Amino acid sequence: MATFARLFLQSLLKAMNSILGLVGIAMILYGLWMVRVWERDMDSSSFDRYTSAPWVICTFIGAGVALCVITCIGHLAANCGTGCCLSCYVLIIFVLLLLETAMAADVLLNSDWEKDLPYDPTGKFNDFKDFVESNFDMFKWIGLLIMLAQGFSILLAAALRSIGPNQESICDSDEEYASARLPLMNHIVQPPEYIVAAKNSSNWNVSIHSYLA
Repeated sequence: MATFARLFLQSLLKAMNSILGLVGIAMILYGLWMVRVWERDMDSSSFDRYTSAPWVICTFIGAGVALCVITCIGHLAANCGTGCCLSCYVLIIFVLLLLETAMAADVLLNSDWEKDLPYDPTGKFNDFKDFVESNFDMFKWIGLLIMLAQGFSILLAAALRSIGPNQESICDSDEEYASARLPLMNHIVQPPEYIVAAKNSSNWNVSIHSYLA
């Protein structure tokens, strides 16, 4: 029963991680598309040349890579099932959830939140903001789904940590090593032949001296 519950929780945790992975891949693809558009605009004479990529592109690609890395950590923690891996994963998801909550609260409560951001020379941030505002209902459900997936990931990781890792494979491996060590422990060391020969020669000398005496 514990094995079935462990497998079920591992599958659910991987499914929740897959949602974060899909979001990360989508952000990376969107960032790469912005890089292509930015390089095309760099070739035009009417566009100011910048030595480095704008912060919007770096933010999208960096956030996407971070979500993909977190997804890999979650899959690794689900497969291992050890308390250390699951605790680290829960801590990472909790910090990410707090960061997202703080950003959402700042956008909703602060009317001048755009002034806190640096200047975007590409104008892609304004395009993305207009796209989000025009499809606000869809993005609202997407954001809610992401936050629910992160919350369920924390609960599933905590439940999986309470069950503990799979002990059967550990016991099997210990038995294999123990069976491999048994012949060495039960092996009786035979005395070398030269010791016996030396003992026989000493007895022979004693018998000769007693005979001569």
